[in-house]
Amino acid sequence: MQASHIRLILNGKKAAIAEIRQTVMLLRDEGYIIDVRVTWEHADMQRFIDEAINDNVARIVVGGGDGTLNEAVTALQLTEAPANNIALALLPLGTANDFASACHIPVHILSALRLAITGNAFYVDVINATNLDDNHTTPQYFINAAVAGFGAQVTAETPSELKDFLGGGAYTLTGLAKALGFKPYQGSITTVKGRFEGEIVVGAMCNGRQAGGGQLLAPKAYIDDGLMDVTLLKSFSPLDIPTVIEEISTLSGEAKFCYHFQTRWLEIDFPIELPLNLDGEPYPSKQMRFEVVPHALRMVLPDDCPCLSAKTTS
Repeated sequence: MQASHIRLILNGKKAAIAEIRQTVMLLRDEGYIIDVRVTWEHADMQRFIDEAINDNVARIVVGGGDGTLNEAVTALQLTEAPANNIALALLPLGTANDFASACHIPVHILSALRLAITGNAFYVDVINATNLDDNHTTPQYFINAAVAGFGAQVTAETPSELKDFLGGGAYTLTGLAKALGFKPYQGSITTVKGRFEGEIVVGAMCNGRQAGGGQLLAPKAYIDDGLMDVTLLKSFSPLDIPTVIEEISTLSGEAKFCYHFQTRWLEIDFPIELPLNLDGEPYPSKQMRFEVVPHALRMVLPDDCPCLSAKTTS
């Protein structure tokens, strides 16, 4: 499907990139209508999304990283205007671009914008994260991953040598000495499978496949299957490190330290505030409910996107 009218919403920190301006001018010369908006503060995204819907724009393209995408996804879920016919596309401009990378969205600006204009839109899931500490808190949404505990405190600081050594396990085991000195969080996690009580070092609730700058947390996850992939890492001793690395690498279900499972919803309940981030954005909480909202969003993705199970266009 090709869209002739596009609203490009750029993260203000990326708006000065000359190649973006040049590419927009090139595409306008080809006959496409591209309106550009630039965010200055957090509230701008919701306002620009609402305006685009009211203007009957065919597609919204957000230019930024995983945090910018998170803002757009949340704004689309919270909009009061009917957004049934609008599709969201992504121009990856962030440092990590975890969602774009896993979905094979091109990082080259012209290629990404051509995909946004001409690519097919697919229905994908999002996850509703509701803070149970305060019933009046506005729900938050994310499309990629929520990471809790020690993992929420380590992303870009991961040493490259450790990444090379541990591969996909680097995100959850950054600086093993540091992790071993880290005091695990005592609390409970409840799902349809039952209730877990104990200490966790890391919890990852994934709709997408990777976070933390390319670290695979849920290599078999799909963004359109109505399920989130969850990985929980319990506390461990130095003698347990080889076992922990092996369990994280295989993610083979219920193991001694690392639990991996799928669920439609999950609740966490901790007596002290748990470090938590949603698509890389900090959102600490004691009590939170995560629930998959199936096919909540139309998103423009490559036809060969490995994160789609159905490959059915909307």
